[in-house]
Amino acid sequence: MISSKITGTGTYIPSIEKKNIDFLNESFLNEDGTPFKAENDVIVEKFKGITGIEERRYAKETYTTSDLAYLSAQKAIEDAGINAEELNYIIVAHNFGDVKKNTIQSDLLPSLATRVKFKLGIENPNCVAYDLLFGCPGWVEGVVQAQAFIKAGIAKKCLVIGAETLSRVVDKYDRDSMIYSDGAGACIVEKTEEQDAGILSHASQTFAKEEAYFLHYGSSYNKKEDENVRYIKMYGRKIYEFAITNVPKAMKVALDKSNVSIEDVKKIFIHQANEKMDEAIIKRFYRLYKKPVPEGIMPMSIHKLGNSSVATVPTLLDLVLKGKIENQEVKKGDVIMLASVGAGMNINAIIYKY
Repeated sequence: MISSKITGTGTYIPSIEKKNIDFLNESFLNEDGTPFKAENDVIVEKFKGITGIEERRYAKETYTTSDLAYLSAQKAIEDAGINAEELNYIIVAHNFGDVKKNTIQSDLLPSLATRVKFKLGIENPNCVAYDLLFGCPGWVEGVVQAQAFIKAGIAKKCLVIGAETLSRVVDKYDRDSMIYSDGAGACIVEKTEEQDAGILSHASQTFAKEEAYFLHYGSSYNKKEDENVRYIKMYGRKIYEFAITNVPKAMKVALDKSNVSIEDVKKIFIHQANEKMDEAIIKRFYRLYKKPVPEGIMPMSIHKLGNSSVATVPTLLDLVLKGKIENQEVKKGDVIMLASVGAGMNINAIIYKY
């Protein structure tokens, strides 16, 4: 039976560190433009307690999202030991395109995937490059699509990248701006006939009734700013309630389809959105099986890297596989889960056996 497996991973973690203390002099405002009653040190401390974020990474001014995507792709290709000319697809998941520092316009012409192919120097015209817009779950969905191409017999090797520079689209007057970061993660997905390995199952969902605009573009909270310049905005409480209610159910659908017992899941790589939210999702997921949450089941990178949207899951996976997160590892034969939730509102999960 034809299946798909990840043969190489790579990340690009930007070099600029932005610590929580660096936000103490910001002028945070409410949505109506009024100032917060609390001092910034209180706001920042509460923020850390909820999200778990202590610092995040921003890209250098000279880099755009496609640059980060290319740098992570190089590492994944090298890790897999393949020739880039052999790639059948390049899938780049992102949300905002290339946004240059201190500009207000997103650049998507040509696509970021085409730019990555150009930077890699790939000449093969049969290497198809396209972008994927699916909110934070974009990279996970890209892996799902790569598997579909392989199972359909039209691909043998695919490059899937999640990259974002959210620091370019945040409203500095919005305290939610502290959540977001920049980064990129990539993997090579290849055809395999190895039995009982690789991608075992998946589940994907879109909720677009009341939930469609939980994440959206909006004007700055500072009413003196140009109202036509738009920034990423979210209804945090609604997203939290949506995620803890619906993500565990989708994770269960994926796991049940795989015929793998929950006791056999060794690691869950979940989108690094908010530490408390992720912990609540995992607790509810195990509650569906009437099981306690195993210690160390959920690696975390949000404390140091923040929320880089589509990049969080591939970055976290690569860091664990390369032994860069303390007390976390994945061994041959381990079953893991990849899961994410984000704008759309979209949810997905993959059950994978190494």
